[in-house]
Amino acid sequence: MAVTERPEDEVLVMFDGHAVRARRGVSLLQAWLQAGLPLTENVGCMGQGVCGACRVLVRRDGERLAGTALACETTAQEGMQVAFIDHFPARRPHSYDLHALVDTWGAIDQIDTVFPEARHCRHCGGCDRACPKGIEVQRMVNLAASGQADAAAALFDHCVLCNLCVAACPEHIDPAHLGQFVRRMNASLTLRPSDLIARLREIEAGAQVIDADAPGANPPAPAPGIATEAVR
Repeated sequence: MAVTERPEDEVLVMFDGHAVRARRGVSLLQAWLQAGLPLTENVGCMGQGVCGACRVLVRRDGERLAGTALACETTAQEGMQVAFIDHFPARRPHSYDLHALVDTWGAIDQIDTVFPEARHCRHCGGCDRACPKGIEVQRMVNLAASGQADAAAALFDHCVLCNLCVAACPEHIDPAHLGQFVRRMNASLTLRPSDLIARLREIEAGAQVIDADAPGANPPAPAPGIATEAVR
């Protein structure tokens, strides 16, 4: 059977068993959408890289091992093999009351109480390898376990709660939720940023502006010739 030649500006990517032809330079999420494939989960912010919903495993052509990534931030490349990953919730609820924190003296006791497993970190580095944002997750866990909530919170500024570190941790530490906890703790004991206060007041007053034309809000329409191929 003759093989149909593809234009130079197209790449072929395997998505969960689907061979998808896409324009070179688009993100994995755009490639999936442009192919006309249904997307009912693993999507949230539509390209802004802030929700962590589009978790994927990616193995690039010529590489032996797959790595984690966010489909909205990863450019489609020829020969990529991509698999969407289900959400991994925390293994147990972590109940806490930030109003009970009246000063920083009790911070380390709160961390020990809510996340006692943080002290059992094996230093295996699995959480670091699982993080698509390149966050020093293991270091954050170790800092939090030693009571250094400020330093731990600073490391987690770019966390999008994709929960891949939760799936990777053999000690069931739930690092993403520990990171969220120390960030909340740090914020509760410091002055709130003035722009945050102003924005919250806008929301409460019903004056929140929704920009329908924001970057990533409207995925590009499928280009002529961009389609899926039957898997042989």
